[in-house]
Amino acid sequence: MNKEKNEQSVTRKLPAWLKRPLPKGEKFQHVTRVLEKLHLNTVCSSASCPNRGECFSHGTATFMIMGDVCTRNCQFCGVSHGPASPLDDLEPEHLALAVKELQLRHIVITSVTRDDLPDGGADHFARTIRAVRRHNPQVTIEVLTPDFRGDVASLQTVYKAGPDVFNHNIETCQRLTGQIRSGADYDRSLGVLRYMAARDKPPTIKSGFMLGLGETPVEIEQMLRDLRGAGVNMIAIGQYLRPGKNNHDVVKFYPPEEFDQIKQQAGKMGFTHVAAGPFVRSSYHAEINLHKSGHSLK
Repeated sequence: MNKEKNEQSVTRKLPAWLKRPLPKGEKFQHVTRVLEKLHLNTVCSSASCPNRGECFSHGTATFMIMGDVCTRNCQFCGVSHGPASPLDDLEPEHLALAVKELQLRHIVITSVTRDDLPDGGADHFARTIRAVRRHNPQVTIEVLTPDFRGDVASLQTVYKAGPDVFNHNIETCQRLTGQIRSGADYDRSLGVLRYMAARDKPPTIKSGFMLGLGETPVEIEQMLRDLRGAGVNMIAIGQYLRPGKNNHDVVKFYPPEEFDQIKQQAGKMGFTHVAAGPFVRSSYHAEINLHKSGHSLK
């Protein structure tokens, strides 16, 4: 029993390169106040993102629409799951006003998965994009969407709203998808990305995955090849960190030098931008990375 406790303690202990300072500062407090005033959720808080302090302190946030309860129960995710609440019809307008008040230049809009809705929430995404455009015509908009169960009509609804960047994460390798991603399918996710990339005027296509769930080097390479083959331009690769005791444990902590090697590997495959590192998340430095990719549109 003692041996098991010791092994668990070692598994949960973070290496030195994965420690971050606590959130603080006036900018951090200002973002928090605006979000609370307009009753908005962020994935930064709901998913216990380790970059929340840095992003809030720089006046940025990734907005999470359609509530803070997900209808799926993925083993990697810290967002609560269960029956979801009705959609807030005022949310698109409130989010647009928050963008204006925070004077943001680039925003990321993501959501919980809403399998309870006929369109998976695609129309709510579209309404939010259009509301942001009305109040903030200068802002570039990135959406990080669920798979909408692969429904083409839902994907078309989001596409017609005109996001500048369309992001859908593959999350993990094909072998681990069934274990890690509740209700998801590896090939379906590739199909979502491929559909968006094939539009006449496609947005910038982005995806990402985590390391540390038990994937092999061969599987990492295959994910990169599959994503590039699906038309993905930008990719984000980060370290999986266990958000709670009921989530999948961390199998491996990748040191920064291994992320650098994977970044070089991905760069040779033709991605326009590769973000890879222990703290990289889909939305982390999203505006900076869009500029670096050469896909900045405004």
